[in-house]
Amino acid sequence: MTISPVTTIKANRDSFASPQSLSLHLTFSFLLLLLSTMTVKAEPLASELSDLKNLQVHGNLFSSGLPDEAEFVALKKMGVTQVIDLIPGDRSDEQALVKTLGLKYNNIAVDWENPTLANFESYVKLMGQTAENEKVLTHCKLNWRGATFTYLYRVTQLNVSEPQAKKAMLEIWQPNATWQAFIDNAMAKYSTPNH
Repeated sequence: MTISPVTTIKANRDSFASPQSLSLHLTFSFLLLLLSTMTVKAEPLASELSDLKNLQVHGNLFSSGLPDEAEFVALKKMGVTQVIDLIPGDRSDEQALVKTLGLKYNNIAVDWENPTLANFESYVKLMGQTAENEKVLTHCKLNWRGATFTYLYRVTQLNVSEPQAKKAMLEIWQPNATWQAFIDNAMAKYSTPNH
C-alpha cells in the first residue's frame, strides 16, 4: 500500500506543535509529490534512450554513441538543441534528420587513426558559440571520440577537475596510444597562458 503525502498529513495532524511545523510539513509533502511526478515524466525518456550506446550527461553536455531517429527525438525532448557529430564520411542523412527535428547540426570529421588539435580547436570554437544553457550532444559511433572531446572540453574550458572528468571518460573507454598522445597534446596546448 502506498501512502501519499496527503494521507500522512491527515494521520499526523494532531502531532504538529505549531502552525509553522504544519506549514513546513505541507511544503515538504508538496515537494515530494512534485518530485514524484517529475520522475514519472522522465522514465519514458530514459527507456527511449536505454539502448543508446555509452550515453553520458554532464550538465548541458551530452555524449553518446550514434543515436537512431527515436533517440534523437528523445534527446530533443530532454532539451538538446545542438548535435556535434564527430564521425567522418558522408553524414548527409543524419544532417537532414537532425535539421528536420529543428536541431542545429555540425560535423567535425575526426579520423579515428589521426585525431588532431585542429579537430579539438573546431570543437572548442563550436562550443564557444553555444548559448550558456544550451544542451549539446557530442556523438560518434561508440562515444569513444565523444567522451574524449567532452573530457578535454570539461577540463580545458569549464575548469572541471581533471581526475573527475577523466573518471567519466574512463567509464566509456581506455584511450589507446594514438588517443592518449592526442589528449596529451591538447592538454599541453590548452594549459598554456594564451589559451
